[in-house]
Amino acid sequence: MRSFLLVLGFAAAVLVAPAARAQNGAEVCDGDDLDWAAPAFANAQSFSSLVWTPFGPTETGWGTYLPLIQQEIGTNCAPQSAAFARRLAEFQFRYGLPATGWFDAATFQVFRGVWQERRPFIMARARQEPCPDPPPLYQLGYLVESEEHADRLTRLLRRDVLDAYRRMVEAARREVPEVARNPELLQIFSGFRDPEADAARCAASGNCDGLRRAVCSAHRTGTAVDLYVGQAPGLGVDNTSQTSREAMTGGATYRWLVKNAGRFGFVPYVYEPWHWEWVSPTGGYVEAAAP
Repeated sequence: MRSFLLVLGFAAAVLVAPAARAQNGAEVCDGDDLDWAAPAFANAQSFSSLVWTPFGPTETGWGTYLPLIQQEIGTNCAPQSAAFARRLAEFQFRYGLPATGWFDAATFQVFRGVWQERRPFIMARARQEPCPDPPPLYQLGYLVESEEHADRLTRLLRRDVLDAYRRMVEAARREVPEVARNPELLQIFSGFRDPEADAARCAASGNCDGLRRAVCSAHRTGTAVDLYVGQAPGLGVDNTSQTSREAMTGGATYRWLVKNAGRFGFVPYVYEPWHWEWVSPTGGYVEAAAP
């Protein structure tokens, strides 16, 4: 009974608390927000110690997903802060979860669903719609050498997506010192992939994450890009180990993308920090118009 009342108390706090406490226009992460001390402490503990399987393999902690979570709940505050707990509770309340402010696997699954719904290609596949045909060659443009990563698989991208990518990189070079210093960052190592070539590559390597990737990958549309966002020492640019992904998501380049890629029409795939899909600035997948 006490736990139930505690949850109700947190939910009530969500309803009456302002969206963000601020001093001189800046977000205050801690302070006298004692209602959220307990969930803040719990989040501080689970941030590095939670043992869970969000995508199959066992992971420890949830730091890999922190930038996307912070962006979604509208805070820059650390997970051990009262403000983070309060914002998280607001998110939980909005989606019908117990508004505890505690991060847990059930809350993450809701985050994951929200993010997946912003990927029209994936939602179409979930509805079992036919896999789209690749764009005709006249709709594809070539990357220039400075845009190609050394580990590249392809040199092509749909022209409108390529234009949006170039605007995004130009902005990142201006706004992120790390990107300005390192021309390798945000280079593309996989763009348009011809379905037949993709299937042949999978067959030859014997390791293509199952037949599904070869049969219907988002890369066949010319709107998906794999961007170099850094890498852990000794691991590849698309290594999916927790160590690899934490190294990528902890960097300034990825954090900038989380906050700004939407300005240029790109949405992320949460499990692969390098994978972004263009859905147009209006937020929906659109077929390229014929010239």
